[in-house]
Amino acid sequence: MHPAPSVIVFTVLSGLGFGLMAFLALFPPTPGWPALLHWGLAYGLAAAGLVASTFHLGNPQRALRAFSQWRTSWLSREAWASVAALLVLAPVAVADIFALPVRWTLALPGAVLAGLAVLATAMIYTAIRAVPRWHSPLTPVLFLGFAATGGAILSGQPAAAPAALALALLLRLAFVIGDGAFARAGQTMGTATGLGGQVAVFEWPHTGDNYLLREMIFTVARRHAEKLRLVAVVLAGLVPAALLLVLPAHPLTAAAAAASHLVGAFAARWLFFAEAEHVVGLYYGRR
Repeated sequence: MHPAPSVIVFTVLSGLGFGLMAFLALFPPTPGWPALLHWGLAYGLAAAGLVASTFHLGNPQRALRAFSQWRTSWLSREAWASVAALLVLAPVAVADIFALPVRWTLALPGAVLAGLAVLATAMIYTAIRAVPRWHSPLTPVLFLGFAATGGAILSGQPAAAPAALALALLLRLAFVIGDGAFARAGQTMGTATGLGGQVAVFEWPHTGDNYLLREMIFTVARRHAEKLRLVAVVLAGLVPAALLLVLPAHPLTAAAAAASHLVGAFAARWLFFAEAEHVVGLYYGRR
């Protein structure tokens, strides 16, 4: 699949923002400026991600229609969960900043909604059977893992280092299992065309470029993919864990761990799209 920059930015930043929101809702920051900075960062990340998502729409002016199909569309459910989380947690943020004793009424529901927003984003891709690498229980686990790890690092939780180590292992496992997903799915030219049996193509459908070739088929060299996988695992998980375990607790330590995690998350998310193989590649002889 073509790794569109807007979708990569959207999924990484919104996941990080909602992950931080969930931790702030469950573990209140110090009132005053610390709470303002933490909640401001969380809302800023989530909002930046949601704004980035609109750049991938064919008609951004129709973005509101994404809310209309919540019964059947994970995209619509993501939109509702995201807006609900932002609205529900706003009073919690205000209560934390001004030390008001009313936060717990909405804190837990808000944290759940933030998690559901990340889960709905992951399910958009998990539900696509035509991309075997995505159609796996590991996809939502990986999205939630990134959100939880990033949120734990940014909120200064003691569990941040173990979470980062677990994420590194999970990410490596996802790479290994994903490599064999297409073969295990048993996709052939017959299944790709819906004709079944042994199907052969006499001539390719197009002699020039088209939308499917641009968006559904992307090739990344194996050696480059391996380098990026190493970058993703090391920077997203191992380096943050090492920094948090070895260096003393300090805002600069957390900032360095968060920066490393963010770079690794972008590398991992780029690979998430670039290495995904759509069955339409069989139809065009690209698989």
